[in-house]
Amino acid sequence: MRVVETKLACVFVIEPNVFGDERGFFFESFNKQKFKIETGLDLEFVQDNHSKSGQSILRGMHYQIENAQDKLVRVISGEVFDVAVDLRKSSPNFGKWVGETLSAQNKKQLYVPKGFAHGFVVTSREAEVLYKTTNFYTPSAERYLNWNCPQVGITWPIDAPILNERDANAPNLSDCECF
Repeated sequence: MRVVETKLACVFVIEPNVFGDERGFFFESFNKQKFKIETGLDLEFVQDNHSKSGQSILRGMHYQIENAQDKLVRVISGEVFDVAVDLRKSSPNFGKWVGETLSAQNKKQLYVPKGFAHGFVVTSREAEVLYKTTNFYTPSAERYLNWNCPQVGITWPIDAPILNERDANAPNLSDCECF
């Protein structure tokens, strides 16, 4: 696999080695030993999540303030624009974001560390997203950041996403509980 740093050094894109022929393809979507060697991170993923969404649906920006989670995100069907926002007050990148197009075709993955809000918008007709987490989902610890927060300034590839009520009413950065 190839690890590509983003403009936020602790968030990176993983490009797997894909082996394909006329029958299809094969790749390791995760190998703990190789992941540790390539990233320097020795993570224990404890939960796998799978979501399916239609075009223009935006899920995010979510994070857990307690039981924070590292996430390894990939798309198995369709395409999304995946985003991570640094919410660590002590970070020189506090409030900065990075986005990456993840698709079934490009097979890229995005590693999002603890202390970041995460979200994505579906840019294809529909998409299925899988992500591993290093901590269990804790509903009482879940927090939200406004997907369109002017203090963060994410450049989304669509103008009018479809949101649920919770995400539509999420607070701006200045009102968020941060790390």
